[in-house]
Amino acid sequence: MKKYASYLSVVLSLLFFLVVSASSAQAASLKFDQTTVNVNAGESFDIGVVVDAGSDSITSIDAYVLYDSDVLEAGTVSEGTYFPTVLNDINSQRVYVAGLVDDPATSKTGSGTVGTISFTALKAGTVTLSYSCDESTENSQVIKNDINATNVITCSSNGTAAVTVGGSAILPTSTPSAVPDELPQTGILDNIIKVALPGILLVLVGGALKFLLRF
Repeated sequence: MKKYASYLSVVLSLLFFLVVSASSAQAASLKFDQTTVNVNAGESFDIGVVVDAGSDSITSIDAYVLYDSDVLEAGTVSEGTYFPTVLNDINSQRVYVAGLVDDPATSKTGSGTVGTISFTALKAGTVTLSYSCDESTENSQVIKNDINATNVITCSSNGTAAVTVGGSAILPTSTPSAVPDELPQTGILDNIIKVALPGILLVLVGGALKFLLRF
């Protein structure tokens, strides 16, 4: 009886250890480096695609970023620092970003930015950036470093980003210079009067003296 009790104790201990280990394991996921973005129509902004490998070592990721092309226009994708090789493809419905190791014998752990997407706001509105993560053909995934290339992504742990686009960007306007009601006086007329007046007086006085001397 004691022998069976000992076996049961060992089995229960192993089960407890497995449950604790499973609960403490961190899920792999995809996130953005910002959760909220506020811009005006006509302005551009950048947002990073971030992978969190959780408790696993990974060799590659596929990220399908969904956006509203009526409000945002996807421009370019620049490489991040997490993976040595980054690929991308952009269309009017989604931005595809892939990252992978160059050497199959290597792997990556932890978290980091795979790539940065540049968007331009087209008009006012609210958009939620998210990752396509379901059983469809374009499924975001995080590939574990194992012989089966297991997809270890947990879709429910993926992040989103709320983008709010305000009205048109306010451009600086120049203020025209005020036009005076009257043209400024140059002072030329005043100077002419000052110079000519003594001469005019002398001519008048001389003429008067000549007239008096006749008598």
